[in-house]
Amino acid sequence: MMQSTTPLLSLAIWLPIAFGVFVLACGRDTNAGVTRAMSLIGAIASFLVTLPLVKQFDNTVHGMQFVEKVSWVERFQINYYLGIDGISLWFIPLTAFITVLVVIAAWEVIEQKIAQYMGAFLILSGVMIGVFCALDGILFYVFFEATLIPMFIIIGVWGGPNRVYAAIKFFLYTFLGSLLMLVAILYLYFQSSSFDILAWHALPLPLSAQKLLFFAFLMAFAVKVPMWPVHTWLPDAHVEAPTGGSVVLAAIMLKLGAYGFLRFSLPITPDASHSLAGFIIALSLIAVIYIGLVALVQADMKKLVAYSSIAHMGFVTLGFFMFTPDGNAMAVQGGIVQMISHGFVSGAMFLCIGVLYDRMHSRQIADYGGVVNTMPKFAAFFVLFSLANCGLPATSGFVGEFMVILGAIKYKFSIGFLAATALILGAAYSLWLVKRVIFGAVANQHVAELTDLNKREFLVLGLLAIAVLAMGLYPAPFTDAMQTSVTDLLKHVAVPKTN
Repeated sequence: MMQSTTPLLSLAIWLPIAFGVFVLACGRDTNAGVTRAMSLIGAIASFLVTLPLVKQFDNTVHGMQFVEKVSWVERFQINYYLGIDGISLWFIPLTAFITVLVVIAAWEVIEQKIAQYMGAFLILSGVMIGVFCALDGILFYVFFEATLIPMFIIIGVWGGPNRVYAAIKFFLYTFLGSLLMLVAILYLYFQSSSFDILAWHALPLPLSAQKLLFFAFLMAFAVKVPMWPVHTWLPDAHVEAPTGGSVVLAAIMLKLGAYGFLRFSLPITPDASHSLAGFIIALSLIAVIYIGLVALVQADMKKLVAYSSIAHMGFVTLGFFMFTPDGNAMAVQGGIVQMISHGFVSGAMFLCIGVLYDRMHSRQIADYGGVVNTMPKFAAFFVLFSLANCGLPATSGFVGEFMVILGAIKYKFSIGFLAATALILGAAYSLWLVKRVIFGAVANQHVAELTDLNKREFLVLGLLAIAVLAMGLYPAPFTDAMQTSVTDLLKHVAVPKTN
């Protein structure tokens, strides 16, 4: 375990929160330019402080790095305890990077309550990074639940006509699921006299207790992913959320649940994870195949991409639970790579839909057609991201799916075959969306009057295009960083812990 001399993780968490509070306190709609500039400075500064984490990270170390530990509530041994390994490393710069893009994307679009909008995203960014860094059970729970508040406000204030319904549904689903996780955390505390998550990894527990804990964590994390059948809040939240809300929800917040499986379910309840792996694989395949078919029939662009997100996250949970005698590190790494890639691709897809919505105030696929004739630059980006969404080689979308399918074939050929159908379904709904929106003759007068990307929009989509292609062409920095940590996790999971 590598102790940190500079509190880089604390900076990554608290710098965006401090800027968010400052923007909330000082920003006004009357000085909108200053408010936007302060928000952008805060977002860029917050991203820059995450880069030393990547540069200084040691791929060969098994344990946690950049560790910070300070007593918080001494009586109950609750600590402000932070650290990251190869599993959590890339989600921190990803979160900060997406926040920068969200601030730039909202530059001209949000005209009222600007400070509140920008402040909510900055605070949300810091809290989400806290989830990926927390090594104390109570600290993790505080950060995990705190993410609900800014997103609830973002959907409820800046969302569409049914925003209040969508915000309440989002809050209730995710909050109720998390209550069982709190019960599990308290049980583990009484068993170990500690809230140290790493200490829980070594705790011997009977299989019956492990199964109960597994289902308690499953309720919290499955809703967040979301897995079928607790996924119904996501399409509503996406459709009603403003563009920035949809981007952060898809790119980062869904990953919190999947990350929870790696940090809690697998290492704390390994025997239950093995015992119930078939159940999780079945739910994951339903998400991959059934939800892919549901995406095909959507008339709303946002709903289509929202359902495609559920299908892609099904790949993630599938990769985590296909245990073979050697652990199947390929599948687990593929799941993590898919999480990172999905952050880029889904964020880009929602930003593209936001660009069209800002011009025509419609997300209905039927209202478009022939957009390439009036928006050629936009069309090029939209086609690239759609191809990445269906897993085209040389894009980031291919790498994770390919690794999971390889791991699935190694686990069981029939599972690999069923998982591979996702590539066909992904191509079907993504390319059919492109055909109806982008290609063909100009469909109506509204499309004929569209203007192409401005410099701000081009910058945002261009940065994401670079990220998608760079990860697709050279995924080694991502896979190398996580390899040692994943191998260590799977060794841990392979050891029976029942007493």
